[in-house]
Amino acid sequence: MRYLRMLSNALIAAGVASGYLTVLVLHLNPSIQIGPGTLVPLAGMFAVAYGANLTVGFYALIVLRQILAVEVLSPGWLSVRLLSWLCTIAASGGAALMWLNLRGFGAVLDPLTRERLALGAGLVTVSAVIFLGLGLAHLGRRGGRISAAILSLTMVCSVAAPLVARGAGRQQPLPARAVAFTDNIAASTNARVRLLMFDGASLDMISPAVAAGRLPNFARIFEQGSVMHLATLRPTQAEPVWSAIATGRLPMRNGVRSAVVYRALGGTPIELLPDYCFTQALVTFGFLTEEPLTVTDLTARPIWNILSDRGVSVGVIGWPLTHPAPVVNGFAVSDAFHRLPDTELTQDATPALWPGGWLEDALTALQSPAKPDPVSLVTAMGAPQPINDYDVRRDQAPILADRVHLQLLDAFESTAPRFLAVRFPGMDAVGHRYLRYADPSAFGDVSEAERQRFGNVLNQYYGFIDTLVGREMARLGPDDLLLVVSGFGMEPLTPWKRVLEIALGNPQISGTHERSPDGFVMAFGRPVARGRPDRASVVDLAPTILYFLGLPVGRDMDGFARIDMFTSAFTSDKPVTYILSYGR
Repeated sequence: MRYLRMLSNALIAAGVASGYLTVLVLHLNPSIQIGPGTLVPLAGMFAVAYGANLTVGFYALIVLRQILAVEVLSPGWLSVRLLSWLCTIAASGGAALMWLNLRGFGAVLDPLTRERLALGAGLVTVSAVIFLGLGLAHLGRRGGRISAAILSLTMVCSVAAPLVARGAGRQQPLPARAVAFTDNIAASTNARVRLLMFDGASLDMISPAVAAGRLPNFARIFEQGSVMHLATLRPTQAEPVWSAIATGRLPMRNGVRSAVVYRALGGTPIELLPDYCFTQALVTFGFLTEEPLTVTDLTARPIWNILSDRGVSVGVIGWPLTHPAPVVNGFAVSDAFHRLPDTELTQDATPALWPGGWLEDALTALQSPAKPDPVSLVTAMGAPQPINDYDVRRDQAPILADRVHLQLLDAFESTAPRFLAVRFPGMDAVGHRYLRYADPSAFGDVSEAERQRFGNVLNQYYGFIDTLVGREMARLGPDDLLLVVSGFGMEPLTPWKRVLEIALGNPQISGTHERSPDGFVMAFGRPVARGRPDRASVVDLAPTILYFLGLPVGRDMDGFARIDMFTSAFTSDKPVTYILSYGR
């Protein structure tokens, strides 16, 4: 019976800890309306998913105390002495999670959400102090009715108070829509912008290679162009990062806060999962389902629509959240094009290409060999395709995407759109798997045979993207601008994360962008000033492109036009102008 009473206390403390996780999710997702239909399923999910594990952990602590202590513990079903210490642990952990998520996601939360989350974290911190005080006050003695009342009240309030501070929920932002322009402003230049987009490329890999005499085209940009680090976002996933780049607005204003929408039991949509508590395991074990986002989820106008509205011709290939392909003044190839069978490519309801009449030309282009071919590059070195990491699970053919996007670029670039953007996601997949072999000193468990076999895979892939950069440099006109952008970098997994991936059956994963390593922006062309400007933000790209093309910057954009990357001759008679909004 004594051990059953220990179990009851462990269950109660685990329930309180699960409540903190529920509150944290609600704070990070202010659009969830609190009611029985949302609160009960969420609380139940965390109670089942985390409560069982926490119960085991708390019970193990009690048993360990029982083994090590001189005095035999015989707690009540609700023990003040025991629960005060268990709740101290639970509240301390809950408060730490809230503060860490506030710091980690601070840049992507709106001010009101940050303020309410900080208040909630403060309330849980105060609760932890009260629990600790109760525990210290009852060292060596049982609690009375007053102590039990204080403990019970604190347990309830430590969950209810931050929930009240969060509020009932706010209205979901409306989908993006255009505004009626009262001006006749059009692009004031005939110059073109070429944007090459890479995932997972890092200056930490490029700079040493340039210094060693490799990557000649990157070296030319280093010598003659502008290079800066790019501050990315959390969660560091392609969809929210590239949506911020496309709109010039942070995730809480553009509607894309993570790669997918998560659905809990009952259909409650969760846009942002908390960090530092293994919430991705909820997807792995079926507690949450994933629902892909589409371009209709954007609540701000992306750059391809803004430019099309102003009469600028555009070409977009593979930008995340472009399926179905958007209607533009030019052409658009969706990010799903490379993984769709021919039968689905011809569906009018969800077209993967705009305009639809170009589909035959696109399919013909795929019959021509890509030069260079990234798929052949990787397979010729005996390297298996990357699998199992988070990004590849959502797109199982990222290297094939690079081949398809290159083939379509070769076919459609002759249409000469004023703005051309092409994304190559393969570098991210290669970095996730092969960073360990390119940088074995950071891991310590890479054999010489593995280094000899796979050590050049990542370096060779950087050579592939260097070739792409060189091709676009050669095609630039005298007044054109080339932007080479990596939305986020890549870094080695920490030792404890490596242990976790091995335990989950993914020992090949060695690179990560989970902690938001910087990407980069490289600019090249006659209007570009040589130098190393200060660090940019992902939301600076759209305003900078608008400025270069002679269009006003939206005042509702969160970024700034980075005029410091251009020469004084270019900027002297070209002030930054503004418009209230391009739509939402």
